[in-house]
Amino acid sequence: MEINWKPVTVEDRDIIERFYEKEQSMSCEFTFANNELWMPYYSIRYALIRDCLVFISHESICSVSFPLGRGDVRGVVEDLITYFKQIGRKFRMHLVTREQYARLEQYFPGVFEISYNRDAADYIYDAEKLRTLAGKKLHGKRNHINKFKQLYPDWSFEMITDDNTEECIGMAEVWGEQNLEENNEEKDAEYEITIRALREREHLHLSGGLIRADGRVVAFSLGEPCNRDTYVVHIEKAYADVPGAYPMINQQFATQIAAGYRYINREDDIGSEGLRKAKLSYFPEILLEKGLVTKKEE
Repeated sequence: MEINWKPVTVEDRDIIERFYEKEQSMSCEFTFANNELWMPYYSIRYALIRDCLVFISHESICSVSFPLGRGDVRGVVEDLITYFKQIGRKFRMHLVTREQYARLEQYFPGVFEISYNRDAADYIYDAEKLRTLAGKKLHGKRNHINKFKQLYPDWSFEMITDDNTEECIGMAEVWGEQNLEENNEEKDAEYEITIRALREREHLHLSGGLIRADGRVVAFSLGEPCNRDTYVVHIEKAYADVPGAYPMINQQFATQIAAGYRYINREDDIGSEGLRKAKLSYFPEILLEKGLVTKKEE
């Protein structure tokens, strides 16, 4: 079984997005910029098999994504099982949602098992709630924003453009000095991807905005549509010592950039206790669980 795995390049955008358009997944992984930006770190490649799109990753363990498209999904899975046997690796399918696993069970009853990873679950919010912050639950967020406005009455929101990209890069560099940790490869990769996303914003079709206070950039955010109803926030940075900067960019992104979208996917918490607490404090509508699928022992 020969499969032609290819690296993700800008030239492949139309091919890949054609499958995303059909699937309409809410998962943050199924966006073009996410695949292209993380490709060097997770050794991501893709292939078209029986009119389905499949990604393979060689990061720590070799695994594939659930086949996307309206082709012969059952046949694709059979082909992938054969492929893993040929390369002498255990079959693994990563970041599989409950809905996708239900389809696997339908095609192959009792053949597979799944282990869900809470650290990989996407936080998906009602976009209007992030815009208005209405209700008792989000009272604290409104207070943070009001404090920010009192401290910085000259604050402003700007779309990220060629004119202010370098300022965002400068802010990201300072953020990196304050937050990067020794021997933390995940954070190092996140920092490098942030810089790349800013520099390559246009060809990646990313939209972003920044918050300016006292004339300097104190927060910025970048994202892209995930499907017709959902916008995904890939990158968000703010100075921790600027009170209310994070709630401010969160609200303004939802209002100014994700206007017209019903949901906002703010990705996972990578197992960080602080990040989990912050994301739960906005009360997600959906916690999109994803797991690792393997074959049961024969």
